[in-house]
Amino acid sequence: MLKRLFSPRRESDAAPAVPPGRRVYAVGDIHGRSDLLDAALLRIGEDDGSREKADTTLIFLGDLVDRGPDSAGVIERLLRLAQTDVDMRFLLGNHEEVFLLALSGDPRAVRLFCRIGGRETLLSYGLRPAEYEALTYEEVAERLAALVPPAHREFLAAFEQLIELGDYAFAHAGVRPGVPFAEQSAEDLRWIREPFLDHRGALEKVVVHGHTIRPEVEFRRHRIGIDTGGYATGRLSVLGLEGEERWILPS
Repeated sequence: MLKRLFSPRRESDAAPAVPPGRRVYAVGDIHGRSDLLDAALLRIGEDDGSREKADTTLIFLGDLVDRGPDSAGVIERLLRLAQTDVDMRFLLGNHEEVFLLALSGDPRAVRLFCRIGGRETLLSYGLRPAEYEALTYEEVAERLAALVPPAHREFLAAFEQLIELGDYAFAHAGVRPGVPFAEQSAEDLRWIREPFLDHRGALEKVVVHGHTIRPEVEFRRHRIGIDTGGYATGRLSVLGLEGEERWILPS
């Protein structure tokens, strides 16, 4: 009994926390829904202003583009906001990866881009639906390169792979269990599903992720999934973290 009482607290028994004085808002997959982004930013501002002063960081978990109607508007809004004094960090999602490869003219990426919502992204940059339907894949690549401003490409290309803050790590899709965070592959960070989602043990840190749609925010011992399919459901989830506290902003 005494040995148990006086033994050091196991790390696994401690509640995860972000560094003292830091407040974090993690935003799930936006997928071209600039309307949901604007509403989420408003909610974040109101929530942040209602709390004690802290150093606030906004983390966007990736997949800003495709599927929804205004990928160009989402990128432009966040690019401009990132140029202010708001502390913002961005993860590269699998859709940004494909988008950037398609912009470079990679034929396989262009085909995949068109299959996973790239049509809507191209239309958001001013391409007409009838014109899109008449294009070959090679012509899609040419129009994409011509329509997307260099500033948008540079903004996306600078996105991060993995963000660690205190006892939390932020990844677009997740991590591969059994692999140290420092050795995670970019492919897993952006694309992984079952090996991560089905994992039941502890990880180095609690991973906050998007990529896999669930009806509600999913809290597990080792991960928090916040992709609630906003482009289709109208529910863009935002997770707040401060100290050991965590909360979901109502959508």
